[in-house]
Amino acid sequence: MEKVRSFIAIELPAELRQGLARIQARLKVDKPRVKWVDPNSIHLTLKFLGNVDPAMIGAITQAMTKSTQSISPFQLEVQQGLGAFPNLKRVQVVWVDLGGELEKLGQLQGLLETSLSSLGFAPETRAFKPHLTLARLGNEASPEERQRFGELIADTKFEPGYSIRVDALSLMKSQLTREGAIYSKLSSAELKKDL
Repeated sequence: MEKVRSFIAIELPAELRQGLARIQARLKVDKPRVKWVDPNSIHLTLKFLGNVDPAMIGAITQAMTKSTQSISPFQLEVQQGLGAFPNLKRVQVVWVDLGGELEKLGQLQGLLETSLSSLGFAPETRAFKPHLTLARLGNEASPEERQRFGELIADTKFEPGYSIRVDALSLMKSQLTREGAIYSKLSSAELKKDL
């Protein structure tokens, strides 16, 4: 049976995706080597799972549900700053920073890692850095192009005021195509309801 490339994420409200599209438009200044993420596909990834057997989807969904039971819904805020991995001098990935109830987000992500490790998914070795990816630079981009793009990123501010109400996790399927990845929801798990 064909494996399913998948990840667990928090989906974004439409208003925020529109704001992300506007910021991408401001950054699109003659940058042919930049691969832009479709604003409708931008999400907050909590765990990339890779290629999984479709028979595991039920167990993954149960692990997600187990992770959400002790966490009530919370708010994240979009920060003004844009950033880049690994840094603004050697840009590879362009992202929008997040603030708000990051402690609750970190708890949720940690519980998810623990629940999934019992299914054989290796825990992430890097520290969790919540962000929304806007673009990736291709390998052919020169060091000078990366640095110039980093300067543009540093000079560009994102309009604050967007918030994300986190009340569910989504297990997403990722199909890679020439035009980019196409995402579809496989299942979801709601956070604990406030009484």
